[in-house]
Amino acid sequence: MYPRKSIQTGTIWETNVGYSRAVRVGSLIEVAGTTAMDGQDIQCQGDVYGQTKFVIQKMAKALKDLGSDLHHVVRTRVYLKHMSDWEEAGRAHGEFFSEIKPASTMLAVNALIHPELLVEVEMTAMIPDADI
Repeated sequence: MYPRKSIQTGTIWETNVGYSRAVRVGSLIEVAGTTAMDGQDIQCQGDVYGQTKFVIQKMAKALKDLGSDLHHVVRTRVYLKHMSDWEEAGRAHGEFFSEIKPASTMLAVNALIHPELLVEVEMTAMIPDADI
C-alpha cells in the first residue's frame, strides 16, 4: 500500500463536504477543484483572469506542500461559469503552462458553488523518481 498524504487549505467546503485540496499517493498528486476562495473571502471578484491566476498559485502551493511543482502537472481541467471568459482564463493558464503544456480541458458549467466564482480548476501531477 502506498503512503497517502493530504493537504487542506481551510475553505468551509473542505470540512463540510469532506475532501482535501490535494492528495498524494505514491508519485500521483490529484488537486481537487479549486476556486478563488481565500478562507471565507472570494478573491478578484468579477475578474476571471485574476481568479484563474489566484487559483493556479493556490494549487502550486498545494503541490509544493506535497513535494512537487507546476512543472510536474500532466493534466488540467478548467471549468468556467461563462464560456465567453475562455480567452482570459486561457491567458492566465498560459502564463503558467505555456512551456509545460499539460493535457487540458476547458468547458462551461451551469454553476459553481458560489455565484461570484467564475472559474474552478483541477489538476493532476506526477512526480518522477518519487519514493513510492
